[in-house]
Amino acid sequence: MTSDKNKSSSEKLDKIVAEAHRNRDKREQGYREKSLKMYPWICGRCAREFTQENVRELTVHHRNHNHDDNPEDGSNWELLCVYCHDNEHSRLIDGDYGEISSNKNKEQGVTHNPLAGLADLLKK
Repeated sequence: MTSDKNKSSSEKLDKIVAEAHRNRDKREQGYREKSLKMYPWICGRCAREFTQENVRELTVHHRNHNHDDNPEDGSNWELLCVYCHDNEHSRLIDGDYGEISSNKNKEQGVTHNPLAGLADLLKK
């Protein structure tokens, strides 16, 4: 009896996940198609141009990083090649880590001067 109950809840979960994936794909397809019609097929960072053959490598980047913010005028979208898009998100992640590490390791200035005794040596 418990296996039937687990199967039933597992099937429900599978349906919910599948529906969420379909909705996401539908939403993404909508704003991607709109942005490709709205903007020239050029990466906004490296200025690489795209054609019908390689347009799959052109992604829609959300400037405010909110994938649900899709205004009809496209003001939150930017077309980026996959490399620049990955770089943009990596910079965001690296920036978060940088802030954390910079608080721990504040620069304390130089403590060693390799030329400190040079003036004395030159006088001799």
